[in-house]
Amino acid sequence: MSEPVRATLYLDPVLHRALRLKAADLHCSMSDIVNAALRESLIEDAEDLEVADARIAEPEISYEALLKDLRKHGKL
Repeated sequence: MSEPVRATLYLDPVLHRALRLKAADLHCSMSDIVNAALRESLIEDAEDLEVADARIAEPEISYEALLKDLRKHGKL
């Protein structure tokens, strides 16, 4: 694993306090928590992009056409 990079972040004071308390409770560093949260967020974004890419070829339907189709089939 490569060496960590030092960065300066400006946190909301309430979030900073919550982060400090969580780190103390979990017996880990604030950096560990932030790294894990950021990693999880980036993975989630990548998964969302994969789903969007997979759905790009789906046909589009306007909202009005959707409502008309729902009424036609007794769904509304």
